[in-house]
Amino acid sequence: MDGAMILEWVLKSAFILLFMTAGFAYTTLFERRMIAKFQARIGPNRAGPWGLLQPVADGLKLIFKEELIPAYADKVMFVLAPVITVIPSLIVTAVVPWGGVVDLFGRKVALYLADVNVGLLYIMAVTSISVYGITLAGWASNNKYATLGGLRSTAQMISYEIAMGLFPSCAGLLGWLRSAWWIR
Repeated sequence: MDGAMILEWVLKSAFILLFMTAGFAYTTLFERRMIAKFQARIGPNRAGPWGLLQPVADGLKLIFKEELIPAYADKVMFVLAPVITVIPSLIVTAVVPWGGVVDLFGRKVALYLADVNVGLLYIMAVTSISVYGITLAGWASNNKYATLGGLRSTAQMISYEIAMGLFPSCAGLLGWLRSAWWIR
């Protein structure tokens, strides 16, 4: 493992994270514009030319927003819970193939971070970790209603994961049935 490979991984990781966050921000801008069009309103057009800097303004507003932590909450867990929820959604992009292999500056660069044989299993395992963040957020607030809400959201996410886990097995079963000799 040489320094060039580590630099390549760091640059690809930074590009993917910046691309994903900017992509989500501008998808939200597109959604807000479409909703405004549906409702015969103007929509976001104040920040920058044609409102293209609206996601930047929203991000700055979010950074400087006052944090409200309940008085009796476990402050470390209350702050850590959203991080535990967001990090798996960003980590999962490591196995997403964004393209093949390209030649950049005389070096072959793969347009993915990790080439694993169990990519689908990795995606399902990592996305299931975000359930803990929601449970911790409710528990860390030291409020019984917030804890029940967190547990309810956790149960809902687990029920979605069951369907997400069954889908690949159904696709595999259909592929196996198609190649079965008695069906031909």
